[in-house]
Amino acid sequence: MAHSRMEKKRRKKRSPFKRFIKVTSLVFLLLILTTGGYAFWKINDVSQSAQVDLDRGEHSEYRDAAINPNKDPFSMLILGLDTRDGDLSGISDAMVLATFNPKEGTIKMLNIPRDSRVQIAGRERIDKINHAHAFGGVDMSIATVENLLDIPVDYFLSLNFDAFMKIIDELGGVDVEVPMTFTETDNATYGTLTIEEGPQRLNGQEALAYARMRKSDPRGDLGRGDRQKEIMESVIKEAASLSSITNFGSLMDALDGNIYTNMSFNHVLGMHSYADELNNIESVSFSGDNYTENGVYYYQLREDSVKEVSTMLKQHLDIEVDTEPEFADEAESAEQTEETNTEY
Repeated sequence: MAHSRMEKKRRKKRSPFKRFIKVTSLVFLLLILTTGGYAFWKINDVSQSAQVDLDRGEHSEYRDAAINPNKDPFSMLILGLDTRDGDLSGISDAMVLATFNPKEGTIKMLNIPRDSRVQIAGRERIDKINHAHAFGGVDMSIATVENLLDIPVDYFLSLNFDAFMKIIDELGGVDVEVPMTFTETDNATYGTLTIEEGPQRLNGQEALAYARMRKSDPRGDLGRGDRQKEIMESVIKEAASLSSITNFGSLMDALDGNIYTNMSFNHVLGMHSYADELNNIESVSFSGDNYTENGVYYYQLREDSVKEVSTMLKQHLDIEVDTEPEFADEAESAEQTEETNTEY
């Protein structure tokens, strides 16, 4: 399983730069793109040791062969995990799917609400999408997203709360516009924090609380998605200034074991061509409705919205959009209606 292999990889000694390039979620991917050149100059001991492999092998079942992210459009699932102290199991607290098109030099990013009610791949059950990681790790999370959107997920990046907070602190904090005063509690991480309304510069713990809070937000998961995007944009601005990174060595040591990816060193370096597009990322989102079943809250994705997002991302990945199944469904529906009318 992916978990056991990840645990073995964690025990292996990695080069400092290798640890650095694994620093990501969405914000860490962007951090790499904007500062990777400086890190390469700063650290000469470059290693191309093996990355964490997925159970599925080198490429998605939705691909005929592995793709080259330096020249082919590709997708990446970015997972923020509700864990600490080197633990990369449990539920996913944040899930973002990013697609990259090198021909256009464009990036699209889809925030997937953690409470989205979906079919969990390999479980034969409907559940919240963030439970997929707890049931089957990265492999099941990827398979669930692929089934939902009918597109390949080529790469993944996962990190836990420790990595998130340490990156923010190493940047010296991030600037945000807090829409409301709120109090957030997490006894295992930052205790109880109150963040005031208005412009604020947040440290790592405060930024995590700001990114996670949803109960005090009338927009729930949707509002939280907007706040996470705001933090990402602030990180981009901070990372764009090389002087904002005070100590690469200590940062990489602190993050060792708190992040994983199946992307190779050379592939990450090849992504620097996207650095100029980081301020022009197109945000994509689902439409949906609040839904409660047996006392459990879900975010019910609207079918037309899922189809629309799927088509958009397929086009961005240069995947042919097949409209025949939809017409077939309509024909089948009409046929069933005719049979029903005949019976009555």
